[in-house]
Amino acid sequence: MKKIHKLLVANRGEISLRIMRTAREMGIKTVAVYSEADRHAPHVKYADEAVCLGPAPSNQSYLLIDKIIQACKDLQVDAIHPGYGFLSENAKFAQRVSEAGIIFVGPSPQAIEVMGSKLAAKQAVSKYGIPMVPGTEEAISDIDEAKSTAASIGYPILIKASAGGGGKGMRIVEKEEEFEEQMQRAISEAQSAFGDGAVFIEKYITSPRHIEIQVLGDHHGNVVHLFERECSVQRRHQKVVEEAPSAVVSEAMRQRMGEAAIMVAKACDYYGAGTVEFIVDEALNFYFLEMNTRLQVEHPVTEMITGVDLVKEQILVAEGHQLSFGQEDLKIHGHAVEIRVYAEDPKNNFLPDIGKLQTYTRPQGSGVRVDDGFEQGMDIPIYYDPMIAKLITHADTREKAMDRMIRAIEEYQITGIETTLGFCKFVMKHEAFRSGDFDTKFVERYFTPESLDEQWTDDELSLLAASAVEIFESSKKDLRKIKSLQGDQFPRTKWKNRLL
Repeated sequence: MKKIHKLLVANRGEISLRIMRTAREMGIKTVAVYSEADRHAPHVKYADEAVCLGPAPSNQSYLLIDKIIQACKDLQVDAIHPGYGFLSENAKFAQRVSEAGIIFVGPSPQAIEVMGSKLAAKQAVSKYGIPMVPGTEEAISDIDEAKSTAASIGYPILIKASAGGGGKGMRIVEKEEEFEEQMQRAISEAQSAFGDGAVFIEKYITSPRHIEIQVLGDHHGNVVHLFERECSVQRRHQKVVEEAPSAVVSEAMRQRMGEAAIMVAKACDYYGAGTVEFIVDEALNFYFLEMNTRLQVEHPVTEMITGVDLVKEQILVAEGHQLSFGQEDLKIHGHAVEIRVYAEDPKNNFLPDIGKLQTYTRPQGSGVRVDDGFEQGMDIPIYYDPMIAKLITHADTREKAMDRMIRAIEEYQITGIETTLGFCKFVMKHEAFRSGDFDTKFVERYFTPESLDEQWTDDELSLLAASAVEIFESSKKDLRKIKSLQGDQFPRTKWKNRLL
């Protein structure tokens, strides 16, 4: 076993802060890395030491493997935690870290590589009898062969990028005449997004639920599962609302899914924290989808219902410790819900929004957790994922957890940008969600931009109006300041004349 004394977090924002807080509790010094856009970010201020990697674009900063490893050498860092996103599922990065004599807080490069390819992952787990969606077992590029395969599977089918994620390189094909065009698009998008145009075909489950199992393994062959998370409320194939446990998973189904997830982990000699994702059909049959070889964005809901600090366990496993608990020691306590607070406009197809956080006040109280990486007055940069925060609530029952989330959303004050808070409140109040009778088509079936206008109370509308007036007055002051500094050297627009 090798004790970690100093940990570099190769990430930014809320996940960096979340990892550093656990490290501090464990008596471990922390090192932050940052781009020029994040120079004054909270994760930089919180760390014991910080290193600038370069300009704002991630390919000039957060993705620079050589600079990150050199920073570790310069500051005598023992270990690197990759967080999620960026280099977290990059097998080459994990290999380079190991070769440099630095502990990688995550699985082996081999496990990352196998599970990083959906096709390789399917092949690795196929001998364990784990249910899988009917489809091809190898990449397919010949159009005629692909058409024949699709016809034998039966439409609708799904074309997916082997190296994909986040809905990129994915196309649903309803009928044969659409097949060729959609396949070409999938290949092109996969090549652009991942540098790998390999695609495969599988049967499209028309009304699926997305349910995943958290697993944790050590270097000694021990693997446990920490129950399921329901992640079916999505837009653009990306999650917005998660909860644990699922409203539809019975104890028997939970046991079967948990055992399947453990077998998936053992198929690649997995250690550390990972997530096995399943797709579930209307009859509650589940099929292996993929494995994410990292900490998940939605890991807090698992922590809330189990009492297990997943980051702490990751670090202990990386140091060489055995898991301190077995499967029989893990119990579900209550219910947890998480929403992702994005700088996006739900009224405009969830397109990202940028600007300054004019007002930023977090909710508080019993059973409320906020994981974020921003402060009032900060700008939302255009270079990275638009997530501002994760808001998590926990209570004895699912109904109480949802009600607590509504209260927390109402207390969360953010002005200056559009966010998904209103949309998430709509979800919490909707009968389909509250009853548990929903799937990944929730947004498509139930949400319209007008839905947001219908849910506000008179008091909430008054607060929104007051916030709008505050922002308007602030804008007028800024323009007057510009005028006093510039005089009349610039011609006035009609918009400027109205404000001044």
